[in-house]
Amino acid sequence: MISSIYNGTVIHKRFKPKTHFFKYSVFSLLIDLSELDQLDKNIKFFSFNKFNLISFFEKDHGNRDGSSLISWVKKNLNENDISSTDIKIKLLCYPRIFGYVFNPLSVFFIYDVNDKLIAILYEVKNTFGEQHTYIFKVEDDTKLFQHNCTKKFHVSPFIEMDCNYFFRILKPCERISVIIDQYQSNEKILYASQDGKREDLNSRELLKSYIKHPLMTFKIISAIHFEAFKLWTKGIKFIHKKLKIKNNITFES
Repeated sequence: MISSIYNGTVIHKRFKPKTHFFKYSVFSLLIDLSELDQLDKNIKFFSFNKFNLISFFEKDHGNRDGSSLISWVKKNLNENDISSTDIKIKLLCYPRIFGYVFNPLSVFFIYDVNDKLIAILYEVKNTFGEQHTYIFKVEDDTKLFQHNCTKKFHVSPFIEMDCNYFFRILKPCERISVIIDQYQSNEKILYASQDGKREDLNSRELLKSYIKHPLMTFKIISAIHFEAFKLWTKGIKFIHKKLKIKNNITFES
């Protein structure tokens, strides 16, 4: 199996207009999309597009209509002049636990036939059921990738839209690290990160990760709302969402 588990932590630190910090433990799956049927067959308490203790549904990503994620990735690569011939697609995300999941950020890693990373897709969701995917073409296959873009999607109700993202991400190996610095008027206002240590994705390791985090996906959405409440009590201005979108995609240079 190429697919993996990453056990680690999520950190959020806000710098302006007031400081705020939280940290919690999580586990993520790095799923080779071509292995989903095999994972479904080999791990009794893991299912693909079916309810189970732990599961993965294609409708949680991409077009979010249950259609093929592999086809969705290939379509978007072709539309942006990135070859989709003989590619390998790995998706870093949280799984469903007892049928529930919320993924604030999912990352697609796209490799060519020589295992060279050729594209990264950052799929961002908010709590309003909306999604925006930022597509970056990768020119140099290194260990650390850095990407910049303007914010195009309302995520936090306490941060304005006129911001920029600075992504830093390690090529998945024995460790994973995803860091997002958010800037407004050239000042860093938010730091967010997720790191993790790799384990094989098999029945034993997946069960161990579940036992450590039995209600993880419920904890994530609960933490988001609880931390939002604490920001509100600190007197930070609430920003109303101005645009309604469902599923936007932008190609970033």
